[in-house]
Amino acid sequence: MFIRKARFKMLTEKIDKLVLDMEKSRIRDYITYLENPRKLFFPNFLAGLARGFGASVGFTLLAALLLYVLQKIVRLNLPIIGDFISEIVNIVENNLRGSRR
Repeated sequence: MFIRKARFKMLTEKIDKLVLDMEKSRIRDYITYLENPRKLFFPNFLAGLARGFGASVGFTLLAALLLYVLQKIVRLNLPIIGDFISEIVNIVENNLRGSRR
């Protein structure tokens, strides 16, 4: 009889702990959130905008840094790299002249 009461008490304590853990995880709120597609649309839309904005700002900063470094390399007047970059500039200029015609 005593063993049954001890097991029952242990089982009720574990169930109470499980209930508290589920309430802490707010699983009910999460399930209602998933059941309503309208509630999913707006946060996902904002997250997509933030990712796109972050990617564009990051790419812009990276490109600006690359151009800055390339300008410094050209000013150093290194023979191989300077010739390579000037050749790229000439190709771009020729393509721009060709597209204007």
